Amino acid sequence: MPEKSLHASQAPADSQNTGSLEVFVTSSLGMIPVPGATVSISYSGDPDAVVQTLTTDSSGQTEVVNLPSPPLSYSQEPGEGQPYSEYNIVITAPGYEPVSITGTEILPNVIALQPVQMIPEEIAENPEEDIVIPEHTLWGIYPPKIPEAEIKPTGESGEIVLSRVVIPEYVIVHDGVPSDSSAPNYWVRYKDYIKNVASCEIYATWPEAAIYANILAIQSFTLNRVYTEWYRNQGYNFTITSSTAFDQKWVYGRNIYENIDYLVDSIFANYLSRPGVRQPIFTSYCDGNRVNCRGLSQWGSKYLGDEGYSAIEIIRYYYGNDMFINSADQISGVPSSWPGYDLTIGSSGEKVRQLQTQLNRIAQNYPAIPVITVDGIYGERTANSVRAFQRIFNLPQTGITDYATWYEISEIYVGVSRIAEPG
Repeated sequence: MPEKSLHASQAPADSQNTGSLEVFVTSSLGMIPVPGATVSISYSGDPDAVVQTLTTDSSGQTEVVNLPSPPLSYSQEPGEGQPYSEYNIVITAPGYEPVSITGTEILPNVIALQPVQMIPEEIAENPEEDIVIPEHTLWGIYPPKIPEAEIKPTGESGEIVLSRVVIPEYVIVHDGVPSDSSAPNYWVRYKDYIKNVASCEIYATWPEAAIYANILAIQSFTLNRVYTEWYRNQGYNFTITSSTAFDQKWVYGRNIYENIDYLVDSIFANYLSRPGVRQPIFTSYCDGNRVNCRGLSQWGSKYLGDEGYSAIEIIRYYYGNDMFINSADQISGVPSSWPGYDLTIGSSGEKVRQLQTQLNRIAQNYPAIPVITVDGIYGERTANSVRAFQRIFNLPQTGITDYATWYEISEIYVGVSRIAEPG
């Protein structure tokens, strides 16, 4: 991991370019919000000079604040200048150990979402948690990916243990190279893992089609590791590593971005396939600037997006015309699957009843969500409750329960219903 450079991170106080930041504070014991937390923000280049002090609301969230950033052009071409400004964030709350984050990355014209998990004092092993976010992979120097075959051998007994593609509830991320037994393992929700990797690997200021194509490559890469049990078949007890030489970059505690957050929520069950191949394709990719490879070029995908290429056109440009977007057969860890159509005013039945029950349970911890009658009828009050949920969890505030909203409600419901996370 490269050393953290702090002197280059300070954005000028009179910068005409701004990005935005929202901090979302929850307990480490689940998706329980921490209201009334104090959030202090300072430039990483001048950490003692606090530029904003915020307080979390009943949902554990701060208001969205604007912060100086570098020009947009820096993230549109490689090497012109550091494309993001860096900020330090210190979070304190009664009954919890403080959390300090160094290097939250603010890009211009997009909202950075900084998730924070605070450990209750009674179970904390250390007096304070210090998180350091290293340089972005497109800006810092990281080891290039070791080439691998895109389709893993399946003929040997025990090589494949899954008969179909399943979206796991969690992946176990080994925060180092595979052979480093001292590196910690983290249980990470699958969607959160994809959002983190995408925020590490590409810039959220790129065209949406390019972001979409890169997310598909990241998801297919990950699901190939899951499906083939790649590391477990080598005797390891994790799903994937955070090493760019072996896998893709993941950073414990880093911020993500609002547009990446929503896009992953919308397509998280998708992956890339070739005809006649059951396993998700191992989709290699590289920056296409310092490192070239036989897969997708990240910078190249950005330029194709600028030219109006769609996500699947970008994918096929790099992987060939027989590559297509597939969808997983099963999603783990959810109480009930999406009904296959949007739920909206006038909908009724058991799926609506399940939705209402889950929203009411979530509302016990997120009081900004109105409690509703569980009657199986999707009326205006149910729509308002859904709209409040969508506002908190960065989904379009339509009041309609679409695919992304259904599975986000399911995930938060499971999170608040559990006493503690595994691991």
